[in-house]
Amino acid sequence: MSIRDQSSQGIGRRDFLSRTWNGIGALGLAGLLQEDLQAHREPGLSSPLAPKIQHLPRKAKHCIFLFMQGGVSQMDSFEHKPMLRELHGKPLTGDLSVKGELQGRLSFPHVCVGSPFEFKQHGDTGRWLSELFPNLARRVDDLAFIHGIKTDNQNHGPSTYHVTTGSQFPGSPSVGSWIQYGLGTSNQNMPGYIVIQDPRGAPCNGAAVWANGYLPAVHQGTLLRDQGSPILNLQPPKGLSATHQREEFRLIRNLNQRHLAQRPWDSELESRIAAYELAFRMQTAAPEAVDLSGEPESIRRLYGLDNDTTAGFGRQCLLARRMVERGVRYTLLIHGVQIGSHSWDDHSNVEGGMRKHSQEVDQPVAALLEDLEHRGLLDETLVVWASEMGRTPFVNSPTMPKTPGREHNSYGLCMWMAGGDVKGGATAGETDPFSLRSEGEPIHIRDVHATILNLMGLEDEKVTYRHAGRIRKLTDIGGHILHNIIA
Repeated sequence: MSIRDQSSQGIGRRDFLSRTWNGIGALGLAGLLQEDLQAHREPGLSSPLAPKIQHLPRKAKHCIFLFMQGGVSQMDSFEHKPMLRELHGKPLTGDLSVKGELQGRLSFPHVCVGSPFEFKQHGDTGRWLSELFPNLARRVDDLAFIHGIKTDNQNHGPSTYHVTTGSQFPGSPSVGSWIQYGLGTSNQNMPGYIVIQDPRGAPCNGAAVWANGYLPAVHQGTLLRDQGSPILNLQPPKGLSATHQREEFRLIRNLNQRHLAQRPWDSELESRIAAYELAFRMQTAAPEAVDLSGEPESIRRLYGLDNDTTAGFGRQCLLARRMVERGVRYTLLIHGVQIGSHSWDDHSNVEGGMRKHSQEVDQPVAALLEDLEHRGLLDETLVVWASEMGRTPFVNSPTMPKTPGREHNSYGLCMWMAGGDVKGGATAGETDPFSLRSEGEPIHIRDVHATILNLMGLEDEKVTYRHAGRIRKLTDIGGHILHNIIA
């Protein structure tokens, strides 16, 4: 049975609304003017974002998803492949068991590119990491890596959709939407799903990366702006008094409730009513949540806010910690802008690109893990590092370019997780000596999504929604849980 199908005992929520919309409207308004709206609602009238019970006993209550736009090079970051240095400048030969666009790339002139970075072993687990991540290396025993993840497309747009929504086509709900739909959120004064994108611009596919798709509109991610009001149109117009605003809100709510009573099946209308209520409460909660002025100087230095290179993503990571403290269920952080110099899409200069990108994120990500642990929040927060694809061990060129880069590789995505019930130091999957593809059966991205849901206490087969005549879920045909990385 889906969470959507579960009903409370006694009279149904929509039936109750349809019979008593006017009285409930007044009660709802009164509740909005107090700290805890939920304490003043009948059980059958709970918000669409009210907390729900986990299917599985899991520690994680929150998820922070770190998305690196552009395709992080796995053999220059988290996969030590010394054979590539031996093959540097030479083509790959032999039966490489690849298909599709990757096979096409190999059929054209190409040369292997050995990593220009040194690798060392770190932590009690002896995990190999590139020199580009010295801060993350100190936290390596907290991380569980997944190697050789496969997506169904090697182009940025579809592959970004696939990793962030479970489908390579537009129109599907994002991972955060599914998690919020399945679990609700504990803070009814803030959105349950927050998005903090790169201050330099939007990612590939824009807002579709955090869209609700066919789920009710209340489950769409809410973008926090880098400047000005944290949420667009959050503050009331100048000259509108608090008393006038309350009266206006009362009228809108009563009209919406009357409309809903005649259309109890309309989830969009129900979501709109919930959005009005949330916006009213956020006028106080949201500005405080994004105000970093009270953070001590030691924390600002920890996240790199005193350094122009790390300040951008450092602020994003610090805000993510603050969202967890305030009960936000899912926070999506995006590093990288579209497909260009500010993304991880390093076709023509992987050495220069990887140095630039890693310097921007290494300290802030390590700081986030350290800060969460120090505050006792890491055990209840699942942290996920992802990109939309991996890179090839070669560049398509008949001879070695002066500044070689790497091509797209939908067979080589590398991700890691930490926090919650993640087994630190564990590994799932393994790539071949060239970091070209998985050795053995590849791990599909739906398996990763199933594992994320599991670590959040949700069974992917139970988090479903009926749309267009069929039962939909994040993992589509279902995913296999990666038990190797679960404690």
